[in-house]
Amino acid sequence: MRSKILMYLFIFALLFCIFIYVNDKRILDSKQEKIEQLEDKLSEVELNQEQQSMTTEDYFNLKDNEDAITYFQNNGIETEGLITKIEDAIISKNSASNDNPLVPHAGMEGSMRINKIKVLNHKWIIADFTDGSYWGEVFLTYTIQEDGTPVFNTEKSFLYPKY
Repeated sequence: MRSKILMYLFIFALLFCIFIYVNDKRILDSKQEKIEQLEDKLSEVELNQEQQSMTTEDYFNLKDNEDAITYFQNNGIETEGLITKIEDAIISKNSASNDNPLVPHAGMEGSMRINKIKVLNHKWIIADFTDGSYWGEVFLTYTIQEDGTPVFNTEKSFLYPKY
């Protein structure tokens, strides 16, 4: 009798272990499926955000601004290579011994030179400048003369302290 009780107890424990294993496996598979769905949703959201930020970033860019290109074309200005021409005109004002005249700050530890330029549209440019230690940004307006030469005006600038 005692051996029968032990045998029933063993069978019951075995069935209980099988039940727990199957139930836990089902729960684990369900959670894994939920994780995969959330990962897919997250990658979709990240992709949408990346596309949206690229669209926003490209909005302030002469190359992709149809209104600015139309403005130049209506005024008889060739837009092919215009960004490069503008950037070259700004960079050519850099000098080894003098500050760039478009930067309204005197270099404290060298000459102020413009490094990076972004032509925003048919009127505005933003540029980064530095003397090697101090740095800042300058906001420029520009016009294109009849001969195709850009003329720049410094509107506003920000100089940041040395770290």
